Amino acid sequence: MSKAKKVIEEALENQNPELDLADKGVVSFEEMPGLIDMHNITRITLSHNKIQKVPPGIANLTQLEMLNLFNNHIEELPVSLSSMPKLRILNVGMNRLDSLPRGFGAFAVLEVLDLTYNNLSETSLPGNFFMLETLRALYLGDNDFETIPPEIGQLKNLQILVLRENDLIDIPKEIGYLPRLRELHIQANRLTVLPPELG
Repeated sequence: MSKAKKVIEEALENQNPELDLADKGVVSFEEMPGLIDMHNITRITLSHNKIQKVPPGIANLTQLEMLNLFNNHIEELPVSLSSMPKLRILNVGMNRLDSLPRGFGAFAVLEVLDLTYNNLSETSLPGNFFMLETLRALYLGDNDFETIPPEIGQLKNLQILVLRENDLIDIPKEIGYLPRLRELHIQANRLTVLPPELG
């Protein structure tokens, strides 16, 4: 029996709402039968594996509050992901994403979104991306952004914004109007001037 299968069976047996499958050599969700039927699960950690594809059925996990897929080989995310009603924390940092699915901004309660270390740029973001009004922390560091759309000003609850290690030539003045912003990380870009609104 695979390590992942064992962890899932134990969780089912003990009615454990948290599943830690970090660094278990998992390549695909097919190796984890039963996972998508664990309706009571609230937290899944699948970091440091070799997963390439996230199945649309992940959205069946309606109680899920935290999904950690950091450091895998994921190239695209399913459209269904943003329909998860309780998902508050999504970490898909250090993957191979070069785009986000349409409708990605439809998460109802998402507070922390980590997209660090991918291949994303301003053209990767779907039209409704900046409708994520519940977002408190957005990590976009180590991507390929040259600009950030002014619509970022719609993220009224944003407290932490990380844009370091991109190819940013400028940043929009709208960032200066974010009422709750406490941390802004913009080091290692190609910025020559900053908007006075950031003062």
